[in-house]
Amino acid sequence: MSNKALHCPTCKKTVTADNPDFPFCSDRCRIIDLGKWASGDYKITSPIHDPDLLEDLVREQNRSSET
Repeated sequence: MSNKALHCPTCKKTVTADNPDFPFCSDRCRIIDLGKWASGDYKITSPIHDPDLLEDLVREQNRSSET
């Protein structure tokens, strides 16, 4: 079985699946990536297709705007 090489999402260094920090090249890059998620630098932009979730979001928005 060959190890496929990918690029670290943070620094773009080549990393293989046998690396303990995979898909990152190091713990440092993993923490940088986590910090970007926590600070809101990354956003998921795909539309929401779950009707129940959409209803819940609309209800929550309506509650927020009433206060």
